Amino acid sequence: MAMAAPWSSSCCATTTSSSAPRLLGPTGAKSEKPWWAAGGSGRQHGRRRSQQLSIRATAAAEAPPPPVDYADTSAGTDADAVASLKIKLLSAVCGLNRGLAASQEDLDRADAAARELEAAAGGSVDLNRDLDKLQGRWRLVYSSAFSSRTLGGSRPGPPTGRLLPITLGQVFQRIDVVSRDFDNIVQLELGTPWPLPPVEATATLAHKFEVIGASGIKITFEKTTVKTKGSLSQLPPLEVPRIPDNLRPPSNTGSGEFELTYLDDDTRITRGDRGELRVFVIS
Repeated sequence: MAMAAPWSSSCCATTTSSSAPRLLGPTGAKSEKPWWAAGGSGRQHGRRRSQQLSIRATAAAEAPPPPVDYADTSAGTDADAVASLKIKLLSAVCGLNRGLAASQEDLDRADAAARELEAAAGGSVDLNRDLDKLQGRWRLVYSSAFSSRTLGGSRPGPPTGRLLPITLGQVFQRIDVVSRDFDNIVQLELGTPWPLPPVEATATLAHKFEVIGASGIKITFEKTTVKTKGSLSQLPPLEVPRIPDNLRPPSNTGSGEFELTYLDDDTRITRGDRGELRVFVIS
């Protein structure tokens, strides 16, 4: 009977023991489940993952906002400055009865405020581009010419409060950029001997206008129409004939020129050919 080799039993046992796969299961001595299969370690990893996401979300929520770019704020600043200077000008001419009650100090203050606004706007009036802004009815709030106490300003005109008492009411300019009509509309109250009531009337001085250069306006007088109001409103309009050119005084040529030094949607400043400063607001 042949004997087994002395190494065969131990070798096979060792081989069998070492090569046999380890069975994994709930009853095994060693349960080497991976983290994704193990209940306890998987939950711990899930909690850690959740905590990391929560920390990231909190950090994102608490992150400071991106810096604001203040590089281009000049436009807003300029607009605010212009608006402030407009208020300053209107405040300077307020209470001057359109200039009839202006003293020399008032004239200087109004002129300085107008020059500030003109400078802030940078001489931006260009009627070749902004002619449509002239369209509409404008109300005169100030004229330096009225400080001469005559309705014609530095030009010949009827005096106020003398032989023929005249109270100046509202003054408007009605401009039509299509037909090129330029009408000065003046509300007047004419004094009458007692016991007759004052006569209220509206005088419309019709002109045509043309643009000169970028910001100049030339107006040419055509006719004057007077319409009574109040108790005499039933009277037909009275058309005052134009004075023939050969009888017209040299100082009254029937035309005039002025420069628009400031213009926007609701405010307009003009300077006349004799230095008259006028301020209008849209009506």
